[in-house]
Parts: sequence; C-alpha cells; structure tokens
Amino acid sequence: MYTPELAPIGASIVLSALVASLPFLTVFLALGVLRWKAHWAGLSGLGVALLVAVFGFRMPVDLAALSATQGFVFGLFPIMWIVLNAIWLYELTVRSGRFEDLRLVINALSDDPRIQAIIIAFGFGGLLEALAGFGAPVAITGVMLMAVGFTPMRAAVIVLLANTAPVAFGAVGTPIVTAGSLTGIDYREIGAYVGHQTPLVALFVPFILVLLADGWRGLKETWPAALTFGAIFAVAQWVSATWISVELTDIVASLAGIAAAVVLLRFWQPRGTAAARERLLKERATSLVGASVPGSGGGAGTTDAETPAARPRLTPRTVFLALFPYLLVIVVFSLAKLWTPVKTFLASTDVKIPWPGLDGNILTASGKAAGSTVYTFAWLSSAGSLLILCGIVVALVYRLPLREAGRAWIQTLVKLRFSLLTVGSVLALAYVMNMSGMTLTIGAWIAGTGALFAFLSPILGWFGTAVTGSDTSANALFATLQQSAALQAGIDPTLLVAANTSGGVIGKMISPQNLAIAATAVGLVGQESTILRKVIWWSVGMLVVMCLLVGLQSSVLSWMLP
Repeated sequence: MYTPELAPIGASIVLSALVASLPFLTVFLALGVLRWKAHWAGLSGLGVALLVAVFGFRMPVDLAALSATQGFVFGLFPIMWIVLNAIWLYELTVRSGRFEDLRLVINALSDDPRIQAIIIAFGFGGLLEALAGFGAPVAITGVMLMAVGFTPMRAAVIVLLANTAPVAFGAVGTPIVTAGSLTGIDYREIGAYVGHQTPLVALFVPFILVLLADGWRGLKETWPAALTFGAIFAVAQWVSATWISVELTDIVASLAGIAAAVVLLRFWQPRGTAAARERLLKERATSLVGASVPGSGGGAGTTDAETPAARPRLTPRTVFLALFPYLLVIVVFSLAKLWTPVKTFLASTDVKIPWPGLDGNILTASGKAAGSTVYTFAWLSSAGSLLILCGIVVALVYRLPLREAGRAWIQTLVKLRFSLLTVGSVLALAYVMNMSGMTLTIGAWIAGTGALFAFLSPILGWFGTAVTGSDTSANALFATLQQSAALQAGIDPTLLVAANTSGGVIGKMISPQNLAIAATAVGLVGQESTILRKVIWWSVGMLVVMCLLVGLQSSVLSWMLP
C-alpha cells in the first residue's frame, strides 16, 4: 500500500513542490518552446511523471504504472468518446449537405462574422457547456465557426477563449456540486460566491472574442453587441447563481445572452460587415491551401461569399433541418441532465470498476482507501453515448444510409488517432501526479502563504484544471485544501473554495487535453503548440485579474459577496 507524503524530498515542501511540477512543466516546455507534436509532449510529460513518482515520491513502480493506465483509459472514455462522437455528428451534417444550410441560417441571424463568433462560441458554446461539458462545446462550436468562414486557427483560439466563464457551472453545475460534497459547505452557497466572481470574466469575454475575430477595428465596429451579450450573460449568471439555481445557471445565462443579441440586432447593425467578411474570406482561402480540414467536401471547406440575391431562400423546413442536430442535442441533454426519471435511469446503468491492482492500495493521509481508484464506466449516461444516439437519429432524419454513417464514424476515429494518444497520455500524467501526491504537494506549498493565500488561491484551480482539463477534477483535488488553508489563515472558506472553481475556468483554455480537442475539431492536429502560444497570455492575464478580485473580496470588497 502507498500513502502519499507532502514533503518526500529532503523533508522540504518547497523542493518537493518544485520537483512535483516537473511533469507539467515538461509538457508546456515541449509544446510552447520546443514546439513538439502534442502526443510527444504528452508522452514525455507522462514519462517524467512516472520517474518523479517512483524516485522522488517513492511510489511503487506497479502502482505508478497502474495509475497511468487508469488515467489513460479515462482519457479515452469518457473524454475522447465525447469528442469522437461530437465530430462524427458534424461529419453527418457535412455528408448530408445540411451544413451549408446551417451557415445560411446563421447568416440570416447576422451575417457579421464578429457577431457570429459571440453567438456561436460564447452563447451556444455556453449552452453546450451547461448541458454536456467535457470538451463537447469546443469540438462542436469549433466546426460551426468554420462553417461561417473562420480559419481553423482562428476558430480554435476563439472557442478556447469562449469556453471560460460558463465552465464553473458546466455539466449542470457538477464542479460546484463536487466542491460542496467534499467540503460539507452547501453547494448553493459556493455557487452564489462563484456567481459573484465569474460574471466579471463573462462581461469581457465577448470583447476578447471580437478582438480575436477582427482586431481593434472589429471591436470599434461591434462593441455594442459585445457589451450587450457580455452584460446580459453576466447579470443572468449572477442572478441565477445567487437566487435561482446553480444547476441551471449557464442555461439561463446563455439563453438570456442569445435573446439579448437577437433583440439588439433587430434595431442595430454593426458597421463594416462586408469588409470584415472579405478579410475573413481572404484569410480563409490562404489558410486552407494544403490544410487538413474536417469534412468530406462542402461544409466547412467551402465558404463562398454569395451575394444576398444569390443565396438560396431559407424555408421553415430548411431552417429546421439545418438546426435539427443541435436542437436534438439540447433536448436530449436537457432530458438526461434535468429530468429526474431519465437522469436516475441513466445513472443506474453506470458500472463501477475497482481498478485491478490499484483499488485499496492507495491510501489518503487519514489511512483510508482513496476513492479515485474506482473507474466509472458510464456506457449509456456518458455525453459521448448520448451524442452517438443523437447521431443515429440525425442520420435517419437526413436519410443518410446507416452504412455510410458507420463508415464516417470509422474514418473519424482514424483521423483522431493522434488526439486519442495525446489526451490519453495527458490524463495518464494527471492520474500519476494525483495518486502519487504530487498535485497535493504543489497545492500545500501554495497554501502555506498565510493571509496572502487569498490572492493566490485561484492559482490552484487554474493549475488543477490545466493539468486535468476539468474544473470538476480541480475541485476534487483542491477544494478541501482550500477550505483548510482558509480556516488556518482566518479567511472565509467558502470564498476560497469558490475561488478554486473560478480559477479553474481560466485554466481550461491551456489544458493540453482541451488544446488537443480544439486542434482535432478544426483539423489542426499537430499544431497544438501554436494554439497554446496564442491563448496562454490571455489565460495568465485573466488569472491575474481573478487573483486580485478574490484577494480584494477577502477584505475591502467583501461587500460584493452574498
């Protein structure tokens, strides 16, 4: 049996934490500096994690290896299972010819690409995050942005930046519910605190998306839309988290933001739309030369600048069929996550598998067996399984032969082979770091800063989500640590547990797992390092702002808290 130690190296928490950081630093050095392929970066980080676990943290070799296998399997199912079927659903729309109709429907709402970036990536993406999470919003909205003419790289960066503020309340509030169950603090109280932090991020995200879509010129021409969407989303998130429902917060906020944008566009139109589309089309034409774009002809690969007169007329049937896959996803996930009879039935099909050779052999500091060694095989309740059911229905409605749909699924699987390896190795790394105690050592080191910890607490959530790709996992790792550190420093524990969640939403965009998902969705497998360099400074900047906000909320801005 193995019990992790907080300071196994020279009895020094500082030295132990620095050594424990090596696997994570290896991945980002390989991606951001050496510009290796993501799967090589992930495998290198995994190798370093195993070495540090065995020789630095004195974890038995067999337990370290078994931790890696459980993490690798978790990376494949449910994480990549979701991504695989999300991209397959997109492929079905391409093969049926309906993806071009979707582009026309979006253009009918607004043909300005800057506005489309906000509505698709932040609005619809937030709705998908609320219902599914785990990479599905990035995969689906990435290809939707390509449908309206964005280059693969620009689409990937935009969707990663958009997948921030909604993450805290994603998957029907799972990160916050997890934090509540671990700390004993009412999750509704934690959610209310988070609802007084993440809306600040939500307010400015639409501005950043417009800036990424068309630079400062685009921001000057479309700021009313960015302000309207961001402000309404932020206020709705604040109100829902505080007084309505933690579980429904992102659903309420996303729908409110989309509705506000629709109303605004009835009375106001941005300047420079035609010029913006022309710039986008020129960039698109250049970027697609020799690029590997998802799809099999048409769809995201063809974006002609039709004149209004040349566009096919949209009928109600055309609009419905174009939106059908996404409406179906919303309906299915709403039933699965919000309707108790269906939710209970799906949960009853989950299979709990004590990981062979590992379960019962990893102990917590209290001497109890760690619960993380039990793998849940959610063969039916997983978002990926629900997506494959949606795909079958879509194929039938679109009158696409099931044999062709099956062929598309296999071809998608082959395309994702390196992404499967990347995400599997990154999750294997995360599991080795978690079960060996490396992650907790890093957390304990940061938590030892006393009263200053109020300013640093979001860093733990940021780090945890960056490593694991999940705000839920970051809370599972650090929520109780935040609580105990707060009590020792005389700080409101609910504030720091909430800060862990809020910091996590900013770390998701630089998670190797999410980078691989975004790259895969838009056909840029192997260019994860380039995407990382484009988003990392946004992540660091937002983290600094969140650290300042939480630190001030612990003192002079305490009036902001519920």
